[in-house]
Amino acid sequence: MQTFVPDELEEDILSDLMEEINELYESSEQTLIELELRPEDNELQRALFRSIHTIKGDLGLVNFTPMIPLLQHVEDLLDYLRKGQVSYTSTMSDLVLLTMDRVKAFVEAVMAEGKAEYDNTLHEQLVLAISRISPDNTVEHEKLLTEAVLLLNPALDVVTDGGDPDTVQIKPPTLATTGIPKDMSSEKKLDVLFFRDLMQTIERRSNYWAGRGDRIAKLAMYINDIAGNPIEEDQLAVASYVHDFGMAFMPLKILHKGDALSEIEFNLMRSHVYKSARLLEHLDQWDMARKIVMQHHERTDGTGYPLGLKEEGICEGAKLLAIIDTYDAMTHSRAHNEDNLLSKKEAVIAINRSAKGQFSMKWVRHFNQGMTSLLTKGA
Repeated sequence: MQTFVPDELEEDILSDLMEEINELYESSEQTLIELELRPEDNELQRALFRSIHTIKGDLGLVNFTPMIPLLQHVEDLLDYLRKGQVSYTSTMSDLVLLTMDRVKAFVEAVMAEGKAEYDNTLHEQLVLAISRISPDNTVEHEKLLTEAVLLLNPALDVVTDGGDPDTVQIKPPTLATTGIPKDMSSEKKLDVLFFRDLMQTIERRSNYWAGRGDRIAKLAMYINDIAGNPIEEDQLAVASYVHDFGMAFMPLKILHKGDALSEIEFNLMRSHVYKSARLLEHLDQWDMARKIVMQHHERTDGTGYPLGLKEEGICEGAKLLAIIDTYDAMTHSRAHNEDNLLSKKEAVIAINRSAKGQFSMKWVRHFNQGMTSLLTKGA
């Protein structure tokens, strides 16, 4: 590891730099989300190129030299993209975001400690890996992109291709037949089966709920797998089955009301998160699942319920479940939307349009990546 100590800089210059990097990171994240839906949109491609170019220029102005070669090669790759010489893929998106994560961490370390450690050997390997991607070797692009991504994040699940140890690819997640994780203790598996059985009983309470538990659990597990499984699978599975248990104890006239709910009715409906979470409060092994259930109606801008938490206070499982829950409601009949059901693609677009302030943009990106794959396969 090497240590970088910058020239002496005024604190407000570093603060301005960090603020701009955060803004560009957020805008780039949104651009990448939209590129998952419109990978050939040249304006989006140009916007992504400009963001990386601006970050590189900003770091050059303050002589943060260790990050510049890496950003330069990512910029060169995006230049190929905007000129139509290479094609956009989800792996390219991973490469851009992981690079930006590294840059953010570097600048934050300088701001906090006046210095930053970095692995120059790794950076040289990354530069070499990215520089090998050119318009002349199209068939190798995904392999080369994957190799670069694995350098940035070795923890990603990989498989060898055809037994050749030099050819790797990220293992594609698949949509399971149920939402029950395979790798669990017998005790936990019995619990998950119990909660699933309860959900299937509860689904009979309303004509609109058939199959909902499995649908939500399966899709949540799939998107979590796409993201590299940062959420504990068993906790996510339980939360997916349990999160709306409390809804079953609402009056049917409210559950099946097609018109807008009154304030009293709406507050009663909102109480379902407490009712659902309380079912898990004495089961210590499912404490994170209880937290996910409690928070799955929070919004990243703080306007959700029941506690009005903002993004940093919401657990990752709740951020994901909020998206999956909304998607399922858009694509399956409810009393209030029988005449306005959306197709799967329309629902993905609608979620993206309302994402800012409501959902975690990071999880929307993973959701888009997963749905793009499923819709392409006709799943």
